Amino acid sequence: MVNDRRNCSSVMQGIMPVKTKSRVPESMGGSGDLVDARAKQVLREAVDAVVNSFAKHTQGYGRVNVVEALQEFWQMKQSRGTELRNGALVIYESVPGASPPYVCYVTLPGGSCFGSFQNCPTKAEARRSAAKIALMNSVFNEHPSRKITDDFIEKAVAEARASFNKPSPISNNVNGQSQKSFQNNGDEKEDPSTGIGAFRFMLECNRGRTMLEFQELMTVFQLLHWNGSLKAMRERQCSRQEVVAHYSHRALDDDMRSQMALDWVAREHESGGGVVAMELALAERELETARLAGRELRFPKEKKDILMLAHAQVCPQ
Repeated sequence: MVNDRRNCSSVMQGIMPVKTKSRVPESMGGSGDLVDARAKQVLREAVDAVVNSFAKHTQGYGRVNVVEALQEFWQMKQSRGTELRNGALVIYESVPGASPPYVCYVTLPGGSCFGSFQNCPTKAEARRSAAKIALMNSVFNEHPSRKITDDFIEKAVAEARASFNKPSPISNNVNGQSQKSFQNNGDEKEDPSTGIGAFRFMLECNRGRTMLEFQELMTVFQLLHWNGSLKAMRERQCSRQEVVAHYSHRALDDDMRSQMALDWVAREHESGGGVVAMELALAERELETARLAGRELRFPKEKKDILMLAHAQVCPQ
């Protein structure tokens, strides 16, 4: 296990080439055919490369406690001056279950969420599986390409604009693409009242941070878009800049989840029933597909949690 900050530093330096070389393709997990045997094998190889590199640079004999390594990794980042609004604590959440396969989620400082990506026979193994994929992404997050710089912002904005020209298969679903939360019909990338402008404004406000550290704020706006709240605020003549400025200081907490759940309860009553159950089934499938593909899970998991709150109110039995 990592024993001090200097050892942590050597771990990061030694592991970076391995992670870059073994990076999981970003196309994984978009549809059922991508979560096949080959994709799973690539994912396992990439994760094992990171864990084995940690073992080499710490204990030196092929074993590493990934749960402890992940926690100490983020504590090291905090000690080096990384601003973590909610501290360096790594939070695990085991899904209740009486029999395998067991599932576990881990939420990192900054808001990113990952889950066990293997069929785990025990709860402890599910916890380790979640820690492995989170550790791999945490290490890769240290690569310069993941830091929000001026060059990164220009590329991200260009990709966001290009994505707007592609038809979305589900009009009311963000589908994991954070940029689409700010879709608009204009082309004024500098204007904060437009979708692209709001996305640029958010990135510029977080210049110097990494994408994992930016995740919670991004998830808040994905949820506001999915929930219909952004549209409602536009109808009340709220500018995108005002919305971004306000929600940049709001935590994604139980209060926000409860408010969004009430919106879905109202939608259920207006529609005559069935909306929440249908959306919940879609969210559960989306989360399961993303988890098995080793993808970042905060947005689909929050959708599921919000819809479960709503479902408990419309179907209390």
